[in-house]
Amino acid sequence: LDPFLKFPGPLTIAVLPGLPYSAEAAKRIRAAGKEVILHQPMEAIGGQNPGPGAIYSDMTQEEIEAVLKKNLAQVGPVVGMNNHQGSKITADERIMEIVLAFCRRNGIYYLDSRTTAETAVPAVAERMGIRIGERDVFVDNIQEKAAMIRFMEEGLQKAEKKGAAIVIGHVWSNELAATLSELYPELIAQGFSLTTVSRIMMGTFEDEGFGD
Repeated sequence: LDPFLKFPGPLTIAVLPGLPYSAEAAKRIRAAGKEVILHQPMEAIGGQNPGPGAIYSDMTQEEIEAVLKKNLAQVGPVVGMNNHQGSKITADERIMEIVLAFCRRNGIYYLDSRTTAETAVPAVAERMGIRIGERDVFVDNIQEKAAMIRFMEEGLQKAEKKGAAIVIGHVWSNELAATLSELYPELIAQGFSLTTVSRIMMGTFEDEGFGD
């Protein structure tokens, strides 16, 4: 986490709930001036263990809301939420309607990590009149610096076309923080800017933006 806290530009950092250092990590991120969101574990199609505080497809509305409330109390205050795993849950309209309604009531945004092409989140959000964020690129699916640079370039191309792009990486990626720090001056020189997901959601970024 430390290399990301020392990164000179703005970042949005998602924190998993229910782990020994979840609350402390969120505090340190806020103290470093970075944006904190809840990295909400959700059931995946493949049956991988999403970790503590997860949402499962057999849960009732009351159970889902109780899990979300507990996780927010531990990690919060946060400005948003995105899904950890969740290929089964984000394709479930019933559950995502509950999740998005919870986000709206609590004044936080929802960022769809798009871990499945079958995601129902955009359709549910449109039906509910809720604006969501959507991941454009995973920057570290391949754990090599050259690959990360290629994925970053893909994000830049999307930002040029759309005005902004949301790029997701992971703190456990050995090369990511150093690669971002190395690329940052070049991005600024090219006229790009890094910003937070919330500023992209509000449309308050300048020129082409980049959310991480």
